Amino acid sequence: RFVLTKMRVIPRGAFAGLVDLEKIEISQNDALEVIEANVFSNLPKLHEIRIEKANNLVYIDKDAFQHLPSLRYLLISNTGLRFLPAVHKVHSFQKVLLDIQDNINIRTIERNSFMGLSSESVILWLNKNGIQDIENHAFNGTYLDELNLSDNHNLEKLPNEVFQGANGPVVLDISSTKISFLPSHGLEFIKKLRARSTHNLKKLPDLSKFRSLIEANFTYPSHCCAFTNWKRQKTELHPICSISHVKQDFEKPGKNVQRRSAAEDYISNYGIGFDPAENEFDYGLCSEVVNVACSPKPDAFNPCEDIMGYNILRVLIWFINILAITGNTVVLIILISSQYKLTVPRFLMCNLAFADLCIGIYLLFIASVDIQTKSQYYNYAIDWQTGAGCNAAGFFTVFASELSVYTLTVITLERWHTITYAMQLDRKLRLRHAVIVMGFGWVFAFTVALLPIFGVSSYMKVSICLPMDIETPFAQAYVIFLLVLNVLAFVVICVCYTCIYFTVRNPNVISSNSDTKIAKRMAVLIFTDFLCMAPISFFAISASLKVPLITVSNSKILLVLFYPINSCANPFLYAIFTKNFRRDFFILLSKFGCCEMQAQIYRTEISSSAHTFHTRNGHCPPASKNSDGAIYSLVPLNHLN
Repeated sequence: RFVLTKMRVIPRGAFAGLVDLEKIEISQNDALEVIEANVFSNLPKLHEIRIEKANNLVYIDKDAFQHLPSLRYLLISNTGLRFLPAVHKVHSFQKVLLDIQDNINIRTIERNSFMGLSSESVILWLNKNGIQDIENHAFNGTYLDELNLSDNHNLEKLPNEVFQGANGPVVLDISSTKISFLPSHGLEFIKKLRARSTHNLKKLPDLSKFRSLIEANFTYPSHCCAFTNWKRQKTELHPICSISHVKQDFEKPGKNVQRRSAAEDYISNYGIGFDPAENEFDYGLCSEVVNVACSPKPDAFNPCEDIMGYNILRVLIWFINILAITGNTVVLIILISSQYKLTVPRFLMCNLAFADLCIGIYLLFIASVDIQTKSQYYNYAIDWQTGAGCNAAGFFTVFASELSVYTLTVITLERWHTITYAMQLDRKLRLRHAVIVMGFGWVFAFTVALLPIFGVSSYMKVSICLPMDIETPFAQAYVIFLLVLNVLAFVVICVCYTCIYFTVRNPNVISSNSDTKIAKRMAVLIFTDFLCMAPISFFAISASLKVPLITVSNSKILLVLFYPINSCANPFLYAIFTKNFRRDFFILLSKFGCCEMQAQIYRTEISSSAHTFHTRNGHCPPASKNSDGAIYSLVPLNHLN
């Protein structure tokens, strides 16, 4: 044992002739720089070598370790070595644990680095080094029971042929590395796979390559979804699955003392058939099928299913998003291109159509990703939920839903104001007022949609990219604020339409016939809109208070069947089914030489209506109630009766 010495060099043949030597420890020798050739050579009983805490040790001769038939444990830790020591001439007849840790200057594992180490199986603990590159065939010629590469924080790649020529590994640990893909060869031997805190590993190879896998520890719960229903027949299992000989935790220790204890336990168990490959597995005579024990388990927010979960939803979401996008796009084009001047109702309808269009775009995002990842969402979950796509989808839906609710509220208030003060033209809402009001609504909707991107709640929590993260007080307050705000908007609309109803029914208040019709029609439409949203608000508020009444899987039914119905219905009920919209539509087509006869009929009706109105009233009507197309007659009267 050499501890706290001032040796700079351990010379050639330092232990020559010590044939009964069983253990060598070289520790805490800061002066040590070089270990020459044949230092550890021809020592038939030597079974353990420890070289640790020698920070200035930069060179070990390639012939330093030779002909050590009894070697079982070799530790090289906390040194200044830049290259792995050559062990190809050890030629041990024992099972060997090679423990090379905490050597931050070691950058590369070259091909054939461990060939000749042992004729039996080997365990390689190569964690906490500075390894950045591993060459193909690096483990060639070994029976590799365990390979621990954890905590090599700059290791980004395992080449496809890295395990070519090796029998194993049986246990592979790549935790806390930057590895993004597993190699295509050698996976068939793995029984235990550890990839904790391996955040770049987002996709798994074909599961059929894991022919022997029994236990897996991943970073993301979605990876365990891959193994949920995946079973192997016993003919595919490694023969060792019958009964484990030893129940012993062979986890990588975190401290030096723990590592030494593990090594001593390992060495003491040699000779009684101990095999790390059998560690921790006792499945009794190989049952007919074997499930993979996987962690972390999927949680309630990310169940093991595709984005849509149900096939019927997968079909419906396409129908609904196409309907929403097409309908609202048509409405926007017709309203914007109309030859009549832009009025307050038309302006508000444009805002509502745009908000509903954004919801359609959100559904298109979700539906497209669902199709692309069908049956393999576990391989795409991380990229999707942590990427720009999910953030964009979440932003669109929160922005659109808040803008839509805000616009519906403004439309209701505008109708209430117009009907209540029908004969007071000086109190009429002007277009510039509406622009200011809607400008505030846009800023508000944009701001609340942006907050989850900057850490207040998150769009990454669930596959449908809604802000369901309520883990922090700020996140919970944000979600509750939005939901309560929507409920308050509904209350405002109810109060306004109650007032409108009593105003219209009051014979002492003068109100135009067109205002009465519009009030009734919009009341039906907006109440229908909010009745569709009621289930979403109810279940969302309960979930935000951490008392969920439905699962995320069931919430997708609400998302598809209730949430977008307004976006599909609004363009038809507010515009497309109205006579004024059809007039604008045919007049627009006539500019391109189509439907000129129908357009002329509508022009004639407009002129006739205007002439009749002037004849009966003897004066020009208020701008908001004339026949310039400003007010859309939302649905025919018989549609409401």
